[in-house]
Amino acid sequence: MNLDSFNTAPPDRLRPVLAACCDVPRWVDTVLTSRPYADVDALLKVADEAARALTTDEVTQALAAHPRIGDRPQGDTTEANWSRTEQSAVGNDPSVRTALAEGNQAYEARFGQVFLICATGLTAPQILTTLTRRLTNTPTAEAAEVHEELRKIALLRLTKALPETQVPA
Repeated sequence: MNLDSFNTAPPDRLRPVLAACCDVPRWVDTVLTSRPYADVDALLKVADEAARALTTDEVTQALAAHPRIGDRPQGDTTEANWSRTEQSAVGNDPSVRTALAEGNQAYEARFGQVFLICATGLTAPQILTTLTRRLTNTPTAEAAEVHEELRKIALLRLTKALPETQVPA
């Protein structure tokens, strides 16, 4: 899909694509109702601002659409396919998978939610190091990190939906 087709597609066709980027109806609606976009930068700016404006409850809602890091997402949905690609660095090493499972368990016990990280471009050791570090966060600091990781994932996935885009630095 290119920007022209994104700008002109029926909302019902785009809604599932956008929900795969960030499964929060208000974020999806903001991106949809701000069309048409003059250029990709304008689209990414609106998506970024909408992600930054998510409430705590909306972040929690969005987390429900994300598998645990290290789990192998099942199915052939857009989200599952993207998650498999994003988590490709985890690999099949049983010791890495065990360490991630233990880290996920500790994280969920501490924070009551799934550990979320924008894993694209990270190695398994980097993911594990970040997980270990974030276990020492206060709940407030962790909530801010989760929100930021969700924002990065939403923008990254939007660039996957529109292959001509690039996430701004």
